[in-house]
Amino acid sequence: MANSTRKNTMYNMAYRLFSVLLPLATAPYLARTVGTDGVGLYSHAWSVSYIFCLIGMLGLNDYGVRAIARVRDNRDQLDRTFSGIWQMQLMVAGATLIGWLGYVFLAAGEEKEIAFHLTMMSVSCLVSFDWCLMGLDLFRPIALRNTFVKSAAAVCVFLFVKEKGDLWIYAFVWSLATLIGNLSCLPSLRGRVKYQRVPLKESLIHLKPCAVLFISVMAVNIYRTMDKVMVSRMAGYVQNGLYENAEKIIYCLSGFISAIGTVMMPKISHMQKNGETEAIRRHIDRSMDGVLCMVSGMAFGVAAVARPFAILFYGADFAASGELMIPLAFTLIMIGFANVIRTQWVLPQGRDEIFVKSVCTGAVVNLIVNTLLIPRMQAMGAVAGTLMAEGTVPLVQWIILRKELPYGRFLGYVLKYAIIGGIMLAAVRVAARILPWGGWLGLGVQVAVGITVFGGLSFAVWKMKRER
Repeated sequence: MANSTRKNTMYNMAYRLFSVLLPLATAPYLARTVGTDGVGLYSHAWSVSYIFCLIGMLGLNDYGVRAIARVRDNRDQLDRTFSGIWQMQLMVAGATLIGWLGYVFLAAGEEKEIAFHLTMMSVSCLVSFDWCLMGLDLFRPIALRNTFVKSAAAVCVFLFVKEKGDLWIYAFVWSLATLIGNLSCLPSLRGRVKYQRVPLKESLIHLKPCAVLFISVMAVNIYRTMDKVMVSRMAGYVQNGLYENAEKIIYCLSGFISAIGTVMMPKISHMQKNGETEAIRRHIDRSMDGVLCMVSGMAFGVAAVARPFAILFYGADFAASGELMIPLAFTLIMIGFANVIRTQWVLPQGRDEIFVKSVCTGAVVNLIVNTLLIPRMQAMGAVAGTLMAEGTVPLVQWIILRKELPYGRFLGYVLKYAIIGGIMLAAVRVAARILPWGGWLGLGVQVAVGITVFGGLSFAVWKMKRER
């Protein structure tokens, strides 16, 4: 089991690393090709499309993984559970696809052409089986096949997107890649699970628990996707382009957090069914320590180099993205903290209402702050809303779970790595002032200084802890 978890974590982390590097490879090219308003226009169309995809999947990325993990040792139950969930998925995703086409042809504005070429994202929801593969602990096919498909898509972007008028090609390529990526995982299910027609009533059993999780999924995306829609409407596409490229870096890095949670949730769900409560607590403690170390290093590291990085990476027109990145980076710590609690304690126990309460509260906070601050502060108002929202989620979790989990020890981990991160940030800033080099060489040296300081101090702390 431990070896399987390590392998799955390695596959998922490698895939997340690739997923981080790929958009970072295409983002500066797109920024220079279509400009801030082009990036903002695409971001707006994609955000709306993504919301429809979330509706089509209806919380399955959490519910489906848990449901499959609980019955994977019983082939008959596994086949019936898979079949019932997929039939429900076809009904919901099919209805959502019709709704998306209605939006494209009847409601879309300036983004209509881009939105039309994103249609295959909604089609892909009909054949998305990641929830089943992850529930079966099959992370390898997801990682390998999607890596190949996305690599081909990136090559197409560089070959065919040459000017602002080619923005529709960019949308079409990534939309098609999403569909092909989902279809490419189908062979991995052969022999492991079999579809059998089940009564409609049996499919609809899954609708209510999925809908409960969907509430929280949509709430999360109010402050991760709707931010961009609100910035576009209240401050314009240029401000949204700046916010999009700042948020892109943070979103990519948060993929590492999701990778750990994605691997651990089916494992912990299986352990929960077998009553291994104490082992789960040990897993949570080790995960919290490791995740907070990782996210603190990323948060303080990004804050240290955000200004020069934004100019070098995106171009001078996106210099303001660096200013937005600095506060946004610290959401990584909040996201990491909340993710461990959610994927290793709340969801494996089926206590979905805690997840719903925490993220819905965060969404309300975000919506209020965005409405008040975006008209005054433009994109920085959305940053403030995101910080408040991400901080609210672990706070609500603490209010509900403070008597069940050792939050005092967890906060000690936060303080420990924040101190180390602060020392690293100061060291990087000092290095930036005294280095004789600028450009990418100077930035590379700053990053090396940061990794050395943070890694060295963290290793020293771990060694001292073992010797006690």
